[in-house]
Amino acid sequence: MSKSFKGNFFEDFSLGQVINHATPRTVTTGDVSLYSALYGMRFALQSSDVFAGNCGLERSPVDDLLVFHIIFGKTVPDISINAVANLGYAECRFLTPVYAGDTLSATSRVIGLKQNSNGRTGNVYVRTSGLNQRGEVVLDYVRWVMVNKRDVNSPAVETVIPDLAPVVAPENLVVPENLHYRDYDSSLAGSGYFWEDYSIGERINHVDGMTIEAADHMLATRLYQNTARVHFNLHAMKDGRLGERIVYGGHIISLARALSFNGLANAQNILAINSGRHVNPAIAGDTITAWSEILDKAEIPGKSDLAALRCRLVALKDKTADDFTARIDDGKYDPAVLLDMDVWLLLPKRDA
Repeated sequence: MSKSFKGNFFEDFSLGQVINHATPRTVTTGDVSLYSALYGMRFALQSSDVFAGNCGLERSPVDDLLVFHIIFGKTVPDISINAVANLGYAECRFLTPVYAGDTLSATSRVIGLKQNSNGRTGNVYVRTSGLNQRGEVVLDYVRWVMVNKRDVNSPAVETVIPDLAPVVAPENLVVPENLHYRDYDSSLAGSGYFWEDYSIGERINHVDGMTIEAADHMLATRLYQNTARVHFNLHAMKDGRLGERIVYGGHIISLARALSFNGLANAQNILAINSGRHVNPAIAGDTITAWSEILDKAEIPGKSDLAALRCRLVALKDKTADDFTARIDDGKYDPAVLLDMDVWLLLPKRDA
């Protein structure tokens, strides 16, 4: 009997199943530095202990997306090692700041199953929680993946599709404890645009672009302990439709977030990911650009110095964001679109 684990197939999942994922991870300042080097993040709150201290935090927190990727990476061997595609995200909330020295673990619960009409795959819906060493939930999200079946002749399971909120309600957004922007220094943050300066329907071209290097995207994925072979194993992927290793979708998310600094530099925190979709794959050599559209604005109860901005963040490959729409006329995405994500961001208010 083989002692190696080939991962779960669609038949191995059951509704209500709880999976405690392996390998707790203590986040270090080295992880933070490497993440910063990979993406060039410039948000002041995550870059400066002094800036973070002036905003009420004990020190600079770990970037929200680094936390997301570490938690996500823990789920891959159990949830998506045999996946065809990662289909989407919903109801993702960042609940507790993470600091270097904190130890993260993850657990998932299966909340939905649906066999696809081809009989070869099925969609698995899971709710994943990331916890720190004190048992506090730092992150909670739903994702769904298309997973291969082990046996195409195995019987179909009962279809259960969870009812997911299209948007995290503003009253359910969680502002990090003690964070305030009463003494916010916009010159150090790099932008004079506050929450009041953004209008619903406004579109922001983030101007800059980054070309993906093979070494960078593989190093990033290893940083998150993501074991999906499609990101590493060229021998396995050379006969696929792209003939190359596929870039981890989270790498695109972080590149787009880093690019969004130019236009949204005061959006120091991601409060929630309402929805997200990896539309097309990327490979090394693609150049990533991004644009955002302001979808909504919301006051936060009990807070007069900060508020939430709902944005659509779109990443493209090998095209500029000037006057570019995310879909073409027949309702399908343009092949240049890689990522379409809906997020709540936290910004300081000018009135504060």
